[in-house]
Amino acid sequence: MLRRPLVLALLGIPLALALIGAVVALFVWQQLPALDALTDYQPHQPLRVMSADGQLLGEFGAERRRFVPLADIPKPMKQALLALEDADFYEHSGLDYGGIVRAFFRNLTHRGPLHGASTITQQLARDMYLTKEQRWSRKIVEALLAIKIEGALTKDQILEIYMNQIFLGNRAYGFAAAAERYFGKGLDQLSWGETALLIGLPKDPVRLNPVVHLERAKRRQHVVLGRLEAVGLITPEQGKAARAETLVIQRPRRLSGIADHAAEQVRAEMVTRFGEDAYTRGLTVTTTLLYAEQSAAQEALRHALFELERRQPFRGPETTVELPDDKAENFDEALDAAFDAYPDLGELRTAVLLKLDKGAAELVLADGDKVTLKGSAVRTLQNARRGAVLHVLESGKNNWQLSQVPQAEGAVVTLDPVSGAIRSLVGGFDFTRNQFNSATQAFRQPGSAFKPFIYSAMIEQGAWAGTLVSDQPFVQGDWAPRNADGQYEDELTLRQALAKSKNMVTIRLVQAMGPQRARAWASRFGVDEDKQPLNLTIALGTGAATPLQMAQGYAAFANAGQLPTAWMIDRVQDSQGIVLWKADPPKSRQVISARNAFMTSQLLAAVAREGTAARASSLLGRWDLYGKTGTTNDAVDAWFCGFQASRVGAVWIGYPQPKSLGDRESGGGLALPVWAATMAVALKGQPNTQIAPPADGLVKIGDDWFYQEFAGDLAISRIGLPAPDAAASEPVSAPPINQ
Repeated sequence: MLRRPLVLALLGIPLALALIGAVVALFVWQQLPALDALTDYQPHQPLRVMSADGQLLGEFGAERRRFVPLADIPKPMKQALLALEDADFYEHSGLDYGGIVRAFFRNLTHRGPLHGASTITQQLARDMYLTKEQRWSRKIVEALLAIKIEGALTKDQILEIYMNQIFLGNRAYGFAAAAERYFGKGLDQLSWGETALLIGLPKDPVRLNPVVHLERAKRRQHVVLGRLEAVGLITPEQGKAARAETLVIQRPRRLSGIADHAAEQVRAEMVTRFGEDAYTRGLTVTTTLLYAEQSAAQEALRHALFELERRQPFRGPETTVELPDDKAENFDEALDAAFDAYPDLGELRTAVLLKLDKGAAELVLADGDKVTLKGSAVRTLQNARRGAVLHVLESGKNNWQLSQVPQAEGAVVTLDPVSGAIRSLVGGFDFTRNQFNSATQAFRQPGSAFKPFIYSAMIEQGAWAGTLVSDQPFVQGDWAPRNADGQYEDELTLRQALAKSKNMVTIRLVQAMGPQRARAWASRFGVDEDKQPLNLTIALGTGAATPLQMAQGYAAFANAGQLPTAWMIDRVQDSQGIVLWKADPPKSRQVISARNAFMTSQLLAAVAREGTAARASSLLGRWDLYGKTGTTNDAVDAWFCGFQASRVGAVWIGYPQPKSLGDRESGGGLALPVWAATMAVALKGQPNTQIAPPADGLVKIGDDWFYQEFAGDLAISRIGLPAPDAAASEPVSAPPINQ
């Protein structure tokens, strides 16, 4: 028979421990954080930039999350998650007491990491308020928080927040974001194999990251599929098919998207409007950009820059890293360091040289794939050492070419000439390399692309397509400009001169009207007047303008003389789809008359049909194109600006620090193909639509148009030329230009 003191001790110790535990629990309970973050759940959702046709162009924010209401999450996914993580979720009060007891004895009898019995509610408590540090004190707080959460929220609310909040690797929070991140799909598009892989990630999203540890993730996936079979959610046949399924995992892009310069412009505007909250409140910004057109513009520019680079001498490896033996433990570490320092730039892949012999060069890419170069590439690399960091391009399946990072930059802008809505904007070769937006910030010499503004000014004074102008060499002091082709005619019509881009003719037009008047007229088209020279060199486009300004300027010719104001942000919506701001598109300004725009456009049509831009009509197979090439002295800047009735665009290519692109480079050879490739997409399905003459103010005599008040003998017939019946020493100038 037990003695009374012993009985009291046996009963008292547990009671004392229980009392102490209750006191501790009460103390900890009072210290628990408020649940406002859950009861008023406002998930951090990134700023999203979308094209006008609903395609994602960019995201900004530390967390990638797509909030999906529980009712919209596919039922099989919810059932699968609960079967794996918390089968009794809808029955327990936040804690799995049987599991806690099992984990308690497991931790007492085994060394190593502490085992828990976390319910979904506990996982949510840990994710929202705690760390993953494995300590008893943290588990106690976690358990109490779970009980508190269960008292404040319904089960459906807890599950909804959990499925949108849980971290699943690669900056993806919630299953919808993970589905998009890893598979490029919505939740309702996932297969059982993909669903099982995602369901297995909460256990350890870092070590199970399928991008980095695909085999490990697949092993976990098989465990999940086994559990789903065991509880009857899928049949053995479905499980077998899911295990055999080839998982196509999207690798995170460490490279620029198709519209990063434009997206950055949007980001800056949103931070100005909404502050730092713009990164977390789930704003969706819909732009005026069209995805296919934007993609075509970026691809065309990059292709042109790669082609330009191919004509440059090989500059050697980026660097050479010390590579240990292929089987050494630190081999992968050395490779990773090289790829981190020199990441892929779009299709331009970084590669490290592993082996070089007389017939082939073996290289490894950032994803571990190995490629082989042969032929001229091997001869080019004859002095390279193992560990050389190079760049390669794939031209056809498994056909790789040695390349190098383009040093030149470029820009493309296309817009609707009537509304001014920007349809594509490419600010440079690659945003990760250079954040400077050349489309909006690069003031460069437009060269001959500036000439239509000068011709427009002369038309306003009575000139017409047949006005004859001297093309003889011009000398003023020590300035002796020349025609790009080195050929000189006695006289040319305005149509012929612009088509052939004759410098002498344009100089004489400026000489006739005066540089001040030429500059003032050009400013009507939106170029900065103070950035244009106040001398005869303005005829050759020696001032400065951005590609966006040039596109807007040419839009006036396509839009009956009205200059649009370019705009790109159409609307801003919050995470619930409520419109916070809607654009009121700016109105166009009448800067030249409709008749002037029409007559100038007819000159530009001749350029596109038979002049320096004839390649544009050939490439596109259209006869409703208008445009002008531009190449500055020593081919420092290459341009093409042009339009069709529904679209206008400007392309510029040059080095950031101005220098020659090469003796044989030109706007027609470099910039025009970029414009044509972009327009091929922009004008797809559009009928041929030529610019129509205005109803008033013009008369047509034969095939030529005249201002009504300058028709016939009243038009300017000759500039810088002697009258037909005058001596050669008596040149006739154009009448004075009126402001």
